[in-house]
Amino acid sequence: MIALVEDKKDDIAALCRRFSIQRLDLFGSAATGAFDPETSDLDFVVDLGEYESGVARRYFAFADALEALFGRSVDLVTEPSISNPYFRAAVDRQRIRLYEARDGQAAA
Repeated sequence: MIALVEDKKDDIAALCRRFSIQRLDLFGSAATGAFDPETSDLDFVVDLGEYESGVARRYFAFADALEALFGRSVDLVTEPSISNPYFRAAVDRQRIRLYEARDGQAAA
C-alpha cells in the first residue's frame, strides 16, 4: 500500500464512520505498487451496508469526500456491482482492507 493511503488511514476511518460505510478496501495500482503519483487514481471497493433510500446520495458524497481527502480522482466500486468474474478475481487478489465497521477502526 502506498504512503499516500497509509498516512491517511485515520482520516479514511473517520469518513467511513461519517458515511456509515461497512467496509472499504483498496485495490489497483495503489495496492500493487504500480501507482504513478502523476497519473494514477485511487481504486476502492465499498460495502455501503443497507441499500436504503438515499444510498446513491451517500455513495456520491463519500466518493467526493475521498477525492477531497486525497486530492485526486477516485474510482469507487460497490461490492454488489462486481459481477464480472475476471474483474472480481483481480480485485480479490489485490484488495487491502482499510476499514471494517465491526470495530469501527481502521484495519491493520
